[in-house]
Amino acid sequence: MTKLNKDILFYIFEELQNDSKSLFSCLMVNRLWCETTIPILWKNPWCYDINYNNKYYLFIIIASYLSDDIKEFLMRQGIQLPSFSYQSLLFDYLSYCRSINVKIINILTSIRTPLVYNQFLLQQEFYSLFMKRLPELKYLDMKSIKHQIFYFPGARFLFESLCELKCDTLIDSSYFYGLARLCQNIERLIIDNVEQKVYNSVAKLIEVQKNLKYFEWKDDINFFIPGTDLYPYKEILLALEQKADTINHLIFILHYIDCTLQKVLPKLHKLKTLITQFDHFSEELLKMCVFSDLEIFRAGYYNLKAASIIIENSGGHLRNILLGPYYPDDIIDNFDNDSLIFIRKVHENCPSIETLSLAFSPSREHFTEFEKLLKICKNLKSLSIAICMDVIGTEGKLLENGEELLKSLIGSSPTNLREIRFLHDYKFSLEALEEFMGKWKGCALSILTGQSVYKEENYVKLINKYKNNGVIKDFRCENFMNIEDMDFNI
Repeated sequence: MTKLNKDILFYIFEELQNDSKSLFSCLMVNRLWCETTIPILWKNPWCYDINYNNKYYLFIIIASYLSDDIKEFLMRQGIQLPSFSYQSLLFDYLSYCRSINVKIINILTSIRTPLVYNQFLLQQEFYSLFMKRLPELKYLDMKSIKHQIFYFPGARFLFESLCELKCDTLIDSSYFYGLARLCQNIERLIIDNVEQKVYNSVAKLIEVQKNLKYFEWKDDINFFIPGTDLYPYKEILLALEQKADTINHLIFILHYIDCTLQKVLPKLHKLKTLITQFDHFSEELLKMCVFSDLEIFRAGYYNLKAASIIIENSGGHLRNILLGPYYPDDIIDNFDNDSLIFIRKVHENCPSIETLSLAFSPSREHFTEFEKLLKICKNLKSLSIAICMDVIGTEGKLLENGEELLKSLIGSSPTNLREIRFLHDYKFSLEALEEFMGKWKGCALSILTGQSVYKEENYVKLINKYKNNGVIKDFRCENFMNIEDMDFNI
């Protein structure tokens, strides 16, 4: 029975592995709970939303594994190490660890010495220790790395098990080549592109993978490739093409469009996640992009026509459709017609949709299609809405748009809807907002808006009234970047 109880606890705690607050509380209940929680916490001890600058105890635990010779060497270099008790640790913490995070290691090693050289020595000893003591390596975040850790003794065995790699293009190409020599089982590869360089080393790392399922590439917001090269990412995209039978998730966010994407994307037929731009895709080429398993899809507000074609050719499994970002001052060609078709394609092809971004004009026809979508898509839980006018709206027009929008939501929303994000070109009068809250019959709503007017006393009083009644769960005013980011939690 004791073993059964511990097994059950382990499965429960595994569900909490991303909730550090709850897991840390579990440590304090009793010995059994503590023994069950420690392996889960130490599987990836760097992933929690805590201030590692203050986690001196974490430094002490790792440093306690160093041999006496290494400790003496480090102290002779002027590195302050804690006084160690000869009593053994309660747990063999590193035996549970399956991950390395370079940034966190850099933070921890800076706690005891301000000198860069000494930090480098301490980091080197920590990595050497990990190569010897970690039973396997599943997760590696090597942003900011200064050590070629794949040359350390024991690295070949350890890196064979690597499943997830996060890095950036600031590191030297030799790191990618070194990893390509050792790692062939990476399933998730996440790269931040912050510096222009020749990308053949990244392509080589992709080529040698046997089961690459998830690839994410994001250009830094300030990243720019000068010149006339239309194929800056050609080698990377062609390497991804070779993985068409395994790639399920592709996030390719570029600030410079590579024409190779147009040739490669239709061949990635097993995609479940697709987040990219569709600039310069012809309608004929878009119709070749058939993703029957697609579940998560994101395109720009400027690519509504392309998005409609992708949605129409999906297999009816889409759960998340996201748009963004949108800038109200921009003029989008054919927006009225494209946004109308987009709404129709969603309710015609996405019966399982749960999270949705919409942008449309404030015409009666658009509101009619919007209401139809709300009635058909009964699984909808989270909705982001932008009304976009091609002229600057007067106060009266903005209030009219807001009233029309709230009426549509009252009359047609699915009962599962629990989160609404309001962006652009409408406002809610106190009377319209009170009518909406008074007639709402679904789940308790969380609302996110960028309008500071709702912080005024009369609005706050109204919102608090319906919070107390259980109609409103949360009502927050945020910047528009947070509202558009559907990963930003209310």
